[in-house]
Amino acid sequence: MLVLKDKKDLDNKYNPAVRTSIPGPESLKLLMSQRRFESSAVTYPNNIQIAIKQAIGTYVIDMDDNTYIDFLSGAGVLSLGHNHEKLKEVAKSQLDTLSHGLDFNTPIKDEFIKAQISMLPTNMQENMKIHFCGPTGADAVETAIKMAKKHTKRGSIVSFQGGYHGCTNGAMSLTGLVSPKEDVQNNMAGVHFFPFAYCLRCPLGLDKNSCDTNCANYFTNSLDDPNGGVEKPAAIILEIVQGEGGSIVAPKEFIQKIRKYTKDNDILMIVDEVQTGCGRTGTWFAFEQYDIEPDIIVVSKGVSGIGFPMSFIMYNTSIRNWSKGSHIGTFRGNQLAFATGAEAVNIFRSEKILENVNIQSAIIFNKLKSELKNCSIIGEIRGIGLMIGIEVIDSNTLKRSQALARAIQKECLINGLIIETGGRNDSVLRLLPPLNINATDVSLAINILCESINQIALNEKQTKDSAEMYYEI
Repeated sequence: MLVLKDKKDLDNKYNPAVRTSIPGPESLKLLMSQRRFESSAVTYPNNIQIAIKQAIGTYVIDMDDNTYIDFLSGAGVLSLGHNHEKLKEVAKSQLDTLSHGLDFNTPIKDEFIKAQISMLPTNMQENMKIHFCGPTGADAVETAIKMAKKHTKRGSIVSFQGGYHGCTNGAMSLTGLVSPKEDVQNNMAGVHFFPFAYCLRCPLGLDKNSCDTNCANYFTNSLDDPNGGVEKPAAIILEIVQGEGGSIVAPKEFIQKIRKYTKDNDILMIVDEVQTGCGRTGTWFAFEQYDIEPDIIVVSKGVSGIGFPMSFIMYNTSIRNWSKGSHIGTFRGNQLAFATGAEAVNIFRSEKILENVNIQSAIIFNKLKSELKNCSIIGEIRGIGLMIGIEVIDSNTLKRSQALARAIQKECLINGLIIETGGRNDSVLRLLPPLNINATDVSLAINILCESINQIALNEKQTKDSAEMYYEI
């Protein structure tokens, strides 16, 4: 069995290298076992057909010893890459002390809380509290909407088209994607959807060059209209950057106009930072780049830095009616996540991770725009920080193309790069590398990506005709 002790060991011996078919014979054995014994709701192995032996830093090694650069990073969970040495050390140390503590306070929990509060903008730190939820982002979303309803004594919530907030009943009801809801009856009532500023394909059908926060105007006008059909909500919930929706970055004016309206009309603003939080966009939270202060912040994914489950909300102390036992959960006390999460904050500061995010982001965007500027199947390159999306289109119709996006994903995998697809029709290539990624790995990955895209563009018609043949075991 291949054993890698640290990133230096990996650098000395390995580059992205795929020596077998995908899936290779050893990966195929585990994939077939998974198909036999595990729920058919499995997603990632359907399109990234590998079984993982081990991983370190930015690299993943499959059961056939194929080596890949990982630009998925556990869907953004592994903010400091796989098996970070310092985080492993503190996790091992914490195991000797306490691993699970319900909601009892402990020294490491207190340290974690203070570390998280310290990452807020200075003017917010004195006015925010933390509430720990269950282990997932969806749990934190459920907590946030429950808190908003209790505080305002109103029952409806406004969400935005294209947003993703989770798979639990309430969170799914707030999610724009229709397909998960189709066979599930009695979704949460009182949810109203409004257009999100997806300017490449304006949801209001307007020319993107003439838009002047029209989506925000539509929102405010509808809620002001006494005959508009939407009662005053308890809260609105949105992502500053829609992740699963296709890495769509909200215009600053759109967010600011909505925030002003909610503040003026006593409507809570919940910002879902599950994917954008903990440095992914180049600031600790994405909302910091928009000059706003949300009432409630939803946090999860990258909190522990190494993949231990954790979620919480931060909320303004002006929010009341949150009494003893209002919202509980057995797995609120993950001491390993507290330990690594507190250490992750130290690493972000000492190793200037946010600075690295912005440096590597600029390199990636410059390279993509240079190499793909004349590529006929690229509709838009967008994103912020190390949360990047590339919308893939049919060169003839200019419509989103799932077939081409899937083909690019497979071509990347064959050449040693793991990426995910998302957005409407799964037509967006999504890049979520570790936030501490170095320039060498960035260069290797983006070269593979650009070569793969250009290769598929050359064979566009053949690729579309054979799309149904991809990813069959």
